[in-house]
Amino acid sequence: MIQVIKNVLLTNGQKTDILIENGRIKDIVANAEGFYPVLLDAEGMYASPGWIDLHTHAFPKYKPYCASPDKIGYQTGVTTVVDAGSSGANTIEEFYKIAKTARTRVLAFLNVSRVGLERIDELANLDSISWEAIRDTANAYPSFIIGLKARMSASVIGDSGLKPLQLAVKYSTTLNKPLMVHIGSAPPMLDEILSLLNKGDILTHCYHGKSPNHIFQNNGEVDPALADAVQRGVYLDVGHGKSSFSFQIAKKAKETGIFFDTISTDIYEDNQINGPVYSMADTLTKFLTLGYSLETIIRAVTETPAQILNRPRLGNFNSGSYAEFTFFTVEKETKILTDSLGNEIITSQVIKPQAVFLGGEYIELEKHYSCEV
Repeated sequence: MIQVIKNVLLTNGQKTDILIENGRIKDIVANAEGFYPVLLDAEGMYASPGWIDLHTHAFPKYKPYCASPDKIGYQTGVTTVVDAGSSGANTIEEFYKIAKTARTRVLAFLNVSRVGLERIDELANLDSISWEAIRDTANAYPSFIIGLKARMSASVIGDSGLKPLQLAVKYSTTLNKPLMVHIGSAPPMLDEILSLLNKGDILTHCYHGKSPNHIFQNNGEVDPALADAVQRGVYLDVGHGKSSFSFQIAKKAKETGIFFDTISTDIYEDNQINGPVYSMADTLTKFLTLGYSLETIIRAVTETPAQILNRPRLGNFNSGSYAEFTFFTVEKETKILTDSLGNEIITSQVIKPQAVFLGGEYIELEKHYSCEV
C-alpha cells in the first residue's frame, strides 16, 4: 500500500510530497493530492533523511564515555548513531546485544584495542592490539562493525608512539573498512597522523583547539599535511565533544576553505546533560550560526555519512531508500551557544527537531502514526 507524507519542506526551500511503500521511498512528487492515503501532513516543518551521527558513545558500559543509544538517538532526532570505539573485541558481543534492542539504528567503529574504553589509555599497551581479535570480531559482526577506531592523543597512547596507528591502518586496509582517527594533544603531531591516513579514512575532532596540534600551524597557515590528506580523500569530521571543538578554529577553517565533510557530536551522557554538546540539533545550530547554509549542514548528517558508511539506502530521498526521516523547524530564538573551550556566540535562529519517522512510525512525543508495511 502506498501512503503519502504531505507538504514536506526540503532544505532547498522546495515543498513536496513523499510517497512510501513497504517501508521504502517510492517517489518524491510535487503534489499527490487525492491519489493516496495521507499518512501525515508535515506542513510547517522541514524534513530530511534521518540524521546520522557518525561519532557517538552509545555503549552504556564504561563511564564517562557512555550513553543509552535511544537517549542520544531517535529521542533527539537522530535515527542512526555510530559508536566511535567505545567497545573493543572483548565487549563487542555485549554491545551488539544492547544495540539490537534499541529503536535507533546503532553501528560501531571497533576500537583497535581489545579493551575499548574500559581504560582511557587503551593504546598504551601494544599487547592489547590483536589482529586475530580484530579480524574475528569484524567477521562475526559484518553489518554492525563498519570500521576501526584509533584515538591518537598523548593521554591514550602513552609511550607507544605511532605504532598503534600504523597497525590500525594496516588492519583497516586488510578489512577494507574505513579507519576513524581521533586527534588531540600531542604527541603524536597532526602531520605525522595525517601522513598515514588513506582515502576513505576519517579524521575526527577536525576543529579542536589544542595548540600546537590543531589544523593551523603556528604561523596561522593551514597544515600542508591536512591539504594533502583532503586531496587524497580523507574525510574531516567535526566530533564536537566535551573538549574538541573551537569556534575560533571553525571560523578560521571556513574562511580558509577547510570545510567539514560530516558533523558529529561525540555525544555521551555527561556532555548531553551538562554540555557543551547537548544534542545534534544544538551542534547543527552552531554551524548555522557560523554562516553555513541549511542544505550544507543537513547534508553533513545525512548524505555524506551514509556514503562513508557505504549505506546507499540511508541519507537520501532516492527511490528505494529507507523511509526514515527527521522533521525539524528553524525558529527565531536568541540563544547562547558554547564551544568546548567555554567561548560563546549568540544565535538568533535555532534548529529544533520535532519528530522522526522510523520503523514505520511517525514519533512525536506521545503521538504515533503507523505506516502500513
